[in-house]
Amino acid sequence: MEIKYCWRCKMEIPMLDKEEFAIASELYSNGFKIAKADRKDRFKELLEYYNNLTGFGETEPNAIMHHSLEQIGPDCENCGKPYRTPKAKLCANCGDKRKVE
Repeated sequence: MEIKYCWRCKMEIPMLDKEEFAIASELYSNGFKIAKADRKDRFKELLEYYNNLTGFGETEPNAIMHHSLEQIGPDCENCGKPYRTPKAKLCANCGDKRKVE
């Protein structure tokens, strides 16, 4: 886990590493298999996992699914915020062009 800026949430947020995200993804999938339960109960395990791991009080299960370090790019050399994707060449925050070697 690492704290990074999330462009969707517009704030610094705990991002999950590959192994942590794999567990979260499994819990998210399991939530869809629970019949006749409200949304809060369906994703209770996922929210508890994420909140216990990060100490953050997330209430939206879908948000957790985009809080993955593998889904964001490296930090912009100009503003320090991560690129939206690993392949992005333009920083959505400051407009700086990524220097590709």
